[in-house]
Amino acid sequence: MASPAHDPGPALDQDGVRLTVDDAIATVTLTNPAKRNAQSPALWRALTEAGRLLPGSVRAVVLRAEGKSFSAGLDRQAFTPEGFDGEPSFIDLARGGDAELDATIAEYQEAFTWWRRSDLVSVAAVQGHAIGAGFQLALACDLRVVADDVQFAMRETSLGLVPDLTGTHPLVSLVGYARALEICATGRFVAAEEAVSTGLANLAVPADQLDPAVHDLVAAILAAPRDAVVETKALLQGARTRDYEAQRTAERAAQGRRLRDLAGLGE
Repeated sequence: MASPAHDPGPALDQDGVRLTVDDAIATVTLTNPAKRNAQSPALWRALTEAGRLLPGSVRAVVLRAEGKSFSAGLDRQAFTPEGFDGEPSFIDLARGGDAELDATIAEYQEAFTWWRRSDLVSVAAVQGHAIGAGFQLALACDLRVVADDVQFAMRETSLGLVPDLTGTHPLVSLVGYARALEICATGRFVAAEEAVSTGLANLAVPADQLDPAVHDLVAAILAAPRDAVVETKALLQGARTRDYEAQRTAERAAQGRRLRDLAGLGE
């Protein structure tokens, strides 16, 4: 009888974040459903560490969450004088110098930046509430598949703050300036149908079909040669800042690299 496959266990499991790796697919799971996966600086550091721990075999990263909510956003404990154990409270940060505050926010943002690396395709599986920091974490990924009960909302402005966890750039890129402003300024909910129609989500499915739909999407992505996907992703990312002629030039250069590799002439 063949021996059962060895399960290496999670590569990371701390502060509400679990990372597992299965060859070309990594799965990052938010694991605090009792608090609706509310976020904290410790969780952000764990997300950053998950990105650092990815082995070179990984081509796709799935971001998912346990429970009925993807993430209810920032844990409100951050706004109390006590803050989190072992962490400076947000009130303490506000009293500090500008350089210290800027450096701290930049550190928090690192949890949201690595998902768009050109060597990976990241897919967020989003159910229930994705509010504030939860919305921005979903926006950090390349693609979003949502359950039909999803409720996106950017509540920072309603609290007297601004979205500062890298969500504003992808939001404007996806839905345009006017709709992005309206979503942020009102803090209203965006449900599944609107998310798909405006480009916030690639696909909406019944909640019990969320994981299978993400699996099928990732399988389709992995069916293409890795180098072609990497080059295409970089090409599309750059299209947002290049003019038409510059993009034509970039296409020619990328295709030249692919043809040389296919012909066995790559460096």
